[in-house]
Amino acid sequence: MEHVTTFKAAVASVMAILTALWGWFGWLVLAWIACMAIDWVTGTMCANMTGTWSSKAAREGAAHKGASIITVITACVLDMVIGLILGAIPGIALPFDYTVALSPLVIAWYILTEMGSIVENAGKLGAPIPPWLEKAIEVLHDSVDATGSKVTGDDTENNT
Repeated sequence: MEHVTTFKAAVASVMAILTALWGWFGWLVLAWIACMAIDWVTGTMCANMTGTWSSKAAREGAAHKGASIITVITACVLDMVIGLILGAIPGIALPFDYTVALSPLVIAWYILTEMGSIVENAGKLGAPIPPWLEKAIEVLHDSVDATGSKVTGDDTENNT
């Protein structure tokens, strides 16, 4: 039992150090990367199970993931540019310190998209999926879309 306590303490220490280094935003990025990996694995499992695996589909999936990464990097750069503009132009001020706004929304949107795909893949693999889980992912995805629309002043819905 002593080894379990030591292990728990070690894991808690590592998590505390990573949180100090990354902050909440780093954990969000890590969750997104984990979701992409799980989606890739479950999608491959589905294709293998149904006999539909193809290198072309795998390349298209890789391109899709790569494009997602490019989009997140673009949002991060845009957040950085907004922060620089706010810091450099004296007439522009916000009632709070701006660090990031768009990047977390984009990453959360991608996490929820990946989660929807993971649940879909799990269903295809034979796992029973609670209907409310799919609905919860959809509602959260729509909520992130609505928040992004409010931030940008865009009234149109952009659902995937």
